[in-house]
Amino acid sequence: MPREEQEDTTIYNVVVNHEEQYSIWPLYREPPLGWKIVGKSGLKAECLAYIKEVWTDMRPLSLRKRMEEIAQKRGRGESEQPSEPKDSEEPHRNLVNYLCTGCHPVEASIRPEKTVARLKERIDLGYVHIKFTDTKGGTELGVRLDPSQLDLRQANFESGTGTVHLVGGLTLDYVKVRCIADLDLATLSGQGHLECVTE
Repeated sequence: MPREEQEDTTIYNVVVNHEEQYSIWPLYREPPLGWKIVGKSGLKAECLAYIKEVWTDMRPLSLRKRMEEIAQKRGRGESEQPSEPKDSEEPHRNLVNYLCTGCHPVEASIRPEKTVARLKERIDLGYVHIKFTDTKGGTELGVRLDPSQLDLRQANFESGTGTVHLVGGLTLDYVKVRCIADLDLATLSGQGHLECVTE
């Protein structure tokens, strides 16, 4: 155990933001803008234990509400069309919900050169970057691949033809999600979406 953790006698406050996401903040400092004290304080371990007990749904409040609305609409037989977050809204506030609804254009984000050989290297290493190109400025996600879910049977990496089916996990805006993408090797682009992971 690192020495600084072993000797940490700091008293912390448990704080929460408008999305009902919890954190801890030293008692002697004012909470950051947008966070408020919930009334629980103590050593780090006590505060983290409290958070573990009360923060049972890791999804931001806005996402929970949106998912409830979608479920209600589906229950009434209404279709749900994805809507791009508005510029006036808090940045990325509905990003997870947006990317979890419908399919979106994606591309493999590979540096320094965007080639099929580089993509194959990244797949072999088990970690790829997928860029959702229809969000403002593009959203690039680092995805840890799940080998049991990959499908490379339609891919010919030598000739740069065919398709790959990539599946992997990540955390986006404090939400655990699974990224699913189908890429055409000729263009290194295709379609993809996210799914929320429930534990």
